[in-house]
Amino acid sequence: MTDTTKYIEAVGRRKNAVARVRLTQASKTNFSINGSRDLATYFPTAELQKIVTEAFTTAREVGVPETLTFAVSAHLNGGGIAGQAVALRHGISRALISLNKELRPKLKKAGFLKRDPRTKERRKFGLKKARKAPQWSKR
Repeated sequence: MTDTTKYIEAVGRRKNAVARVRLTQASKTNFSINGSRDLATYFPTAELQKIVTEAFTTAREVGVPETLTFAVSAHLNGGGIAGQAVALRHGISRALISLNKELRPKLKKAGFLKRDPRTKERRKFGLKKARKAPQWSKR
């Protein structure tokens, strides 16, 4: 991040969830999601909070100094809460890469840079769901 840019912006996706992420250097790491909500209120479980912060912990392993902290501002929409958590991690990872190219191999190996392409399969006509058939009757 140079003096001319005040923040780094990236987009993360998962299923139908989209996360627009902005990283700004700050004195301590804090999250602002959809305007006013923080990480603990938006993602109530510890597992989802861990998913979101995994990109930062992996960056610390590579050698990013502990003093380099960011304020994360994110706009999340679409999908469910778990998909939004993974989309936010994807966006944070992409933003960290644009800040420091040396983080790419570690984040890529962890699988944070790949957009998970799995989505819900469409429903086919004649079936109840994507693959579930109506009950078969002999007579």
